[in-house]
Amino acid sequence: MRREFPIHSLEKEWNVSADLVLEAISRSSDLTKRGVRGVIAEAAFERSVVMPLVNRGWKDETPGGDHPYDFLLVDKVGPVKIQVKMQRLEKKVPKHWGRNSQFFVVETQKTRSGKDKKGGSTRPYQFGEFDVIAVSLHPSSGDWTKFRYTVANWLLPRPGKGKKLIQVFQPIPDVPNADWCDDFEVAVQSLRDGVKKTIHEPSRS
Repeated sequence: MRREFPIHSLEKEWNVSADLVLEAISRSSDLTKRGVRGVIAEAAFERSVVMPLVNRGWKDETPGGDHPYDFLLVDKVGPVKIQVKMQRLEKKVPKHWGRNSQFFVVETQKTRSGKDKKGGSTRPYQFGEFDVIAVSLHPSSGDWTKFRYTVANWLLPRPGKGKKLIQVFQPIPDVPNADWCDDFEVAVQSLRDGVKKTIHEPSRS
């Protein structure tokens, strides 16, 4: 019956069962699993956040190709570029900012490595490449529909780079605070209000 009625079109395209795909992922390296989890987070964001927004009047105008953002959403005010990231896992558990910290960690850099014309790494994001970051809280919550948001320009800058590059690791509070919220449209309003600040960097002790 599964051969006649595959559960996803990719099974037919690749001529493979979903069970075999899952088995391949389970046998893969941590790096590969991290990439798969990132793709799942993007799909979950599209289903649980983007689709309801579209039903309320937003438009999904995400272009094809490789961009420093994952989604481009547009309402009557204008466009918003969103980058979706995962809470960092370390040894299969959510990584904390410090040993006794109430903050988790998100890694904000591009998956692909490379060098620019001056020999610098192209992995770090630059401020201005996206407007809002949406961090999947699945590692700590077990829920793919939970995201935490902040304005991209509020993120910690990379030291010694003239505040042009976004620091790779960013602290994520275990509950919403003045810097991070659980509502995409609240984050967008903060963006459009033009508030200039930097998120709080907690102690690592």
